[in-house]
Amino acid sequence: MDTTREIREFLATRRARITPEQAGLPAFGNGKRRVPGLRREEVALLAGVSVDYYVRLERGRLAGASEEVLDALCRALQFDDAERAHLHDLAAAQRRRPARRTPHRAKDIVPASLKRVLQSMTGSPAFIRNGRLDILAVNDLGRALYAPLFTAAAPTPVNIARFQFLDPTSRGFFPDWNASVNTTVSLLRTEAGRAPGDTELTGLIGELVTRSDEFRTAWAKHNVRLHHTGRKAFGHPAIGEITLDFDAMQLPGDAGLTLTAYSAEPGTPEHDALMLLASWAATSSDEAHRTGGTL
Repeated sequence: MDTTREIREFLATRRARITPEQAGLPAFGNGKRRVPGLRREEVALLAGVSVDYYVRLERGRLAGASEEVLDALCRALQFDDAERAHLHDLAAAQRRRPARRTPHRAKDIVPASLKRVLQSMTGSPAFIRNGRLDILAVNDLGRALYAPLFTAAAPTPVNIARFQFLDPTSRGFFPDWNASVNTTVSLLRTEAGRAPGDTELTGLIGELVTRSDEFRTAWAKHNVRLHHTGRKAFGHPAIGEITLDFDAMQLPGDAGLTLTAYSAEPGTPEHDALMLLASWAATSSDEAHRTGGTL
């Protein structure tokens, strides 16, 4: 990843989304502004730095910027927590020369103890993924929920982003398509800032940019996000639409791995749908064992 270019485009897109009124600045004159959002000199004023210095920062030269300057930029551009972390990640990446990493297949092995934890979560669909959105381990109910991804022809490991943008069945599986696209691309953009030396991530992004117009359009927005909790809808091929709460927890002992678990409030239609999914999973598993197939 070209970190200098990433910094330049990230700051420019963040600046373009904020109007002077939103930043608390007076709007002078009635003429149309030549640039969307804030001008560079307005950002410099809000951040308390010189115009020349801000221009240098926006050109991608963050390596010498102090933590105080970075935080001032975050305040001036009204960054949320994800954007703040992303800017600091980009600055840190520029300060060091990214080392070539060892193959990720070895690094992404999920310990047996974590697999046992997954399998013990019998009432909640759950899986462990890395920052590239590869599903590295999944419990039985999670495999049932994500059944369209776990086909016999699917590559190993299953990758959520590759399925979403390259498999035509994904539109039915993700009924809230626009929100799902934004989440997936934002997570990959966040990971690209955190791990610029990840050659497999770079390869995945290159593949999706080349093969998917929708991914390419969303990627150009430079949106990032933290994805800890919320609700997600699925159009399941066997049980219909199901909407579940999710919680995503980074695993402190395994950098870059995230455990995601889905649940539903007892007594709700969502909980009934989850019980129906569990029943379907058990029936499908029995059938697969009898025929020698997969779920």
